[in-house]
Amino acid sequence: MDAQLLAFIPVAAGMVALPGADFTVVVRNALASRRSGMAAALGVAGGLLVHTALAVAGLAAVLVAMPVLFRTVQLLGGAYVLYLGVSALYALRRRTAAGASAAEEAPAAKLGPVRALRQGFLTNALNPKAPVLFLSLLPQFVPEGQPPLPRTLLLAAVVVVLALLWFPAVALLVDRLGRWLRRPRTARAIEGGSGAALTALGLVLVTGPLLH
Repeated sequence: MDAQLLAFIPVAAGMVALPGADFTVVVRNALASRRSGMAAALGVAGGLLVHTALAVAGLAAVLVAMPVLFRTVQLLGGAYVLYLGVSALYALRRRTAAGASAAEEAPAAKLGPVRALRQGFLTNALNPKAPVLFLSLLPQFVPEGQPPLPRTLLLAAVVVVLALLWFPAVALLVDRLGRWLRRPRTARAIEGGSGAALTALGLVLVTGPLLH
């Protein structure tokens, strides 16, 4: 394993582990059930696979070069994350107003694995910053004189593998701590915090300036 690849691994790991909408969606679904958490984690990895494939194919460059297209993806991604956040806050308010029992307090309690998988995938796939990040990051770790395609494929595979390790680990940890995390007061705090975080992230994407 060469030095540049060794240097890329911790950079990619930090990028994958950086808390954001992906992390929040996985945690919320893992609180519902282990299956939903794992499904959301796999969905996030699937979204990363889309972005790495775009970067390797060079299509991410087209996205960056066309501001209107980039802004469209940015708005779609922001709107979806905003929808998730507002939905979480609304569900929390409705349960609180109805005086729901402790058993009904678990966040996203009725969310099945298929829907969780879709949430994880769309949350990541509609993130417009990801292709820009990959497009700018991957070339930095291609040694001079080496064919770029095989190298970027390898780097992209490293990112996806790290995501397949990290997000399921987060889901399993949340599930393991579930007895404490699902206590009514703790569950309400997590649901409210995650809903607020997703809402804020969505608003930033929807109202933020065009990124280059």
